[in-house]
Amino acid sequence: MEEVLRAEHISKRFPGVLAVDDVSFSLNRGEILALIGENGAGKSTLSLILSGIHKPDSGSIFLEGKKISFNAPVDAIHAGIAMVFQELSLVGSLSVAENIFANRQPVGVGGKIRWDELYKRTKEFLGRFDLDLNPRLQVKFLSMGQQQILEILKAISINPKVLILDEPTSSLAESEVAYLFENIRKLQKQGISIIYITHKLSEVFRIADRVIVMRDGKHVGTCPVSEVTENDLVSMMVGRKITSLYGDVAKTDGEEYFKVQRFSRRGAFHDVSFSLKKGEILGFFGLVGAGRSELARAIVGAFPKDSGNVFLDGREVFIKNPSDAIHQGIAYLTEDRKGDGLYLGMSVKDNLVAPSLPRFLKYKSFLDFRRIEEFSQKSVQEFSIVTPSLNKKISNLSGGNQQKCLIAMWMGTNPKVVLFDEPTRGVDVGARAEIYHKLREMASTGVGVVMISSDLPELIGMCDRIIVMHHGHITGELKRGEFSEERIMAYAAGITPRENIPQEVTYG
Repeated sequence: MEEVLRAEHISKRFPGVLAVDDVSFSLNRGEILALIGENGAGKSTLSLILSGIHKPDSGSIFLEGKKISFNAPVDAIHAGIAMVFQELSLVGSLSVAENIFANRQPVGVGGKIRWDELYKRTKEFLGRFDLDLNPRLQVKFLSMGQQQILEILKAISINPKVLILDEPTSSLAESEVAYLFENIRKLQKQGISIIYITHKLSEVFRIADRVIVMRDGKHVGTCPVSEVTENDLVSMMVGRKITSLYGDVAKTDGEEYFKVQRFSRRGAFHDVSFSLKKGEILGFFGLVGAGRSELARAIVGAFPKDSGNVFLDGREVFIKNPSDAIHQGIAYLTEDRKGDGLYLGMSVKDNLVAPSLPRFLKYKSFLDFRRIEEFSQKSVQEFSIVTPSLNKKISNLSGGNQQKCLIAMWMGTNPKVVLFDEPTRGVDVGARAEIYHKLREMASTGVGVVMISSDLPELIGMCDRIIVMHHGHITGELKRGEFSEERIMAYAAGITPRENIPQEVTYG
């Protein structure tokens, strides 16, 4: 195959850390190369070097056989290397057309934008990918999934030779993932080469030709996807064997102690009822618009409801706001840890105690800083949070350690019920295993766990029951022995599944 990109002996050091250590690899024309590794493995730094954001300390990059170097990201773009970041760069107040062709709009006399031509060109471009969007629509009115796909199309619009995708499915539902993969394959057929960075190992086997594994800044190995298993990749990534990613399923005592009855909110969810047993892990699955997150937020008083009741320990509890939920022992962990979950400008210690500050008062109005220090240190150890200091800004931690902080801070409220919304989004496999272990540990102490996730293998591997929603309604409920991806997806699409679908699917 024709080689389009080659990196030789790339190294990059930051104060106190060798982020990329003598890494070499190649990328062929029309190839999809998955790049995987734990948080801190050096994936992001390597991709930022390839896209012109960082300059390597040593090493060389060759594009189509020619040695290249970049002084700025625009140099990489002009050379034919485009990168789509996990954090979206779209401008919500501008239209779809303005975002796609930013700084490249067709102009006429006096530099005035030719709007009709811009919208026509955008319509034609979107049509190439079977995307029916109004070019005039402001981006802020699109769903997160639509925005993610638009971000990718924006990068494609410059006709790159190499496209780097960083966690492109982190905010997509399964139907949108399928659409994305379909279009990635279209790009592959057009000869575009793709470096695909992901934490979801199942995606490696769905989309990639080869996979490159990094650990601690080093290139551990590159393999054809057809010649490795998921366990092989996990072992390469973490440097040890993880025998059971999801842990062992424990038996619940069967005592029902948390109940949600007839929850409704016009346009979001309707007449939703479910119950939870002590120590049970209950999963919620659904496609975009199913209403899962809205339901969870309504339960804890962060989203308005029109009607519905909550019962805990056999008595009705009244929740008007999240503070009431915390007081009653009900915690909600948001899917958006950076936007809604953490105080990014504050320290690890400040975040860990934020939801439970009343616990640390002395004389009713003064904080006991010694107890705060002790609690924070214990939480860091208990949840295996990697941080050089309790006073480190939480924004400087990796995604996996931020997520573990989010879990630790809410466990500090001593909840009876925890609602986790996308608990491992953007988290590497090593941190996932630790988070799954903590969820199992919580459940073993009698805490009821509700797990909202778009990751089907995660739900199937972790849950005792799975409830499936479609357009605000519950369409199915499955016990562990009835799990199968096809059946769950059928319920999520509002279809009654066939009776002859294979029964149990397990992940370990």
